[in-house]
Amino acid sequence: MLRVGLTGGIGSGKSTIAALFVMRGVPVIDTDEIARGLTEPGQETFDEIVRAFGDTILDENRRIDRHRLRERVFDNTDERRRLETILHPRIRAIVREKLAALETPYGIVVVPLLIESGFSDLVDRVLVVDAMENVQIQRTASRSGLSEPEIRKIMSAQISRAQRLQQANDVIENNGDRKQLEAEVERMHQWYLSLATTTKKTDRKA
Repeated sequence: MLRVGLTGGIGSGKSTIAALFVMRGVPVIDTDEIARGLTEPGQETFDEIVRAFGDTILDENRRIDRHRLRERVFDNTDERRRLETILHPRIRAIVREKLAALETPYGIVVVPLLIESGFSDLVDRVLVVDAMENVQIQRTASRSGLSEPEIRKIMSAQISRAQRLQQANDVIENNGDRKQLEAEVERMHQWYLSLATTTKKTDRKA
């Protein structure tokens, strides 16, 4: 089975594109959803994070406040690495388990920081969703209410657009309208089906 890693900068449209692949019957594994599940109260990961960062990261309902935790680790490399050490091995194990259970020609793994976090070894191809900087800022501001300086701060912590494109096997440009985006996703869908078929035939010969 062909494993495709879907990534892109903030506001690039990863979730929208993932949903369009789902509409075409493609299984999508979202690492953000996995992380949210792992950090629910009652989970071992929840307890470990609270022990590492203290009760100040909890909201009034004693759940992890993701925004507060993100603010805590954003400018602190040591604390960010501590959080990644807790979360990443568990996320990777779940992704591997889910991929192994798939029986489709190909599957999508959505990892916002796929390249930065070293998750690219879990996939066969890297699909980058690319958008112009002003488009990223506009989309993020409209959905999150963050100010432009706050958004730019997040963007500066990610690898650059040029670096991301350099690591891409495939690119979907998401600067246009919905119709154009759907056409791009359909094009990639057919390409991946073709690649998956070719890979399967090669495996049989081997």
